[in-house]
Amino acid sequence: MAAAELAVPALAGGGGGGGAGSGAGAPSGTVPVLFCFSVFARPSSVPHGAGYELLIQKFLSLYGDQIDMHRKFVVQLFAEEWGQYVDLPKGFAVSERCKVRLVPLQIQLTTLGNLTPSSTVFFCCDMQERFRPAIKYFGDIISVGQRLLQGARMLGIPVIVTEQYPKGLGSTVQEIDLTGVKLVLPKTKFSMVIPEVEAALAEIPGVRSVVLFGVETHVCIQQTALELVGRGIEVHIVADATSSRSMMDRMFALERLARTGIIVTTSEAVLLQLVADKDHPKFKEIQNLIKASAPESGLLSKV
Repeated sequence: MAAAELAVPALAGGGGGGGAGSGAGAPSGTVPVLFCFSVFARPSSVPHGAGYELLIQKFLSLYGDQIDMHRKFVVQLFAEEWGQYVDLPKGFAVSERCKVRLVPLQIQLTTLGNLTPSSTVFFCCDMQERFRPAIKYFGDIISVGQRLLQGARMLGIPVIVTEQYPKGLGSTVQEIDLTGVKLVLPKTKFSMVIPEVEAALAEIPGVRSVVLFGVETHVCIQQTALELVGRGIEVHIVADATSSRSMMDRMFALERLARTGIIVTTSEAVLLQLVADKDHPKFKEIQNLIKASAPESGLLSKV
């Protein structure tokens, strides 16, 4: 049985014969199954004749908050004749009480990092007035953040902006033009992944990538990135548009995030990747936007 890539909704499998009879105590037309994952084992049931796809769906419903969506898995069936788990036979269908488990493989999926305007959203995190005196090189990341928002408007990319407790910390700085952004939301949670943001993402068809920038790198940016990846979304953190009060905190946050497969990149790389071709109808506008290089501030040596 081939490994299952859980981030892909359509999975191979299903169909075929099986044993006889459903287990006692199960609702009519269903079969009791013990679903095992890691150290957990949860009894449930599936329709008689359920195949590979339905088993995967049941695993996700039972353990979805614990499954790393960037891993590959294999489903195994406990075989009484061998006294151990074996890979699920091809064409397997549930017809009698059984025990199955989901086993993560050691090889993680490679993140390719492609960006296309139709599947990308920009996240601008907490670029607020009260942070100005405390965040290192704040003027530089404001400048780059504004450039990113201009590029998003040119390319028709949705932008979501959050403000951390704006009643106490003020609104987004005036230098950043929020014209045309999809949402500007207050929050108290450090991560940008709040219910309103999740609802907005669900309304945008085909979102695969988030371009993330703002403050602080080791708090709100890091927590946002990790939550998004946990939901199967690829994250690109713009290094020249994110900072912290401490350069040590910033440096170790970016190193940690890069090790998890999150892409640490630059504003120019993001914008040029989004147009991808000199014949793109917006290439000249983007070219003019990046004609002057982003500030080479003290951030450069601290990545």
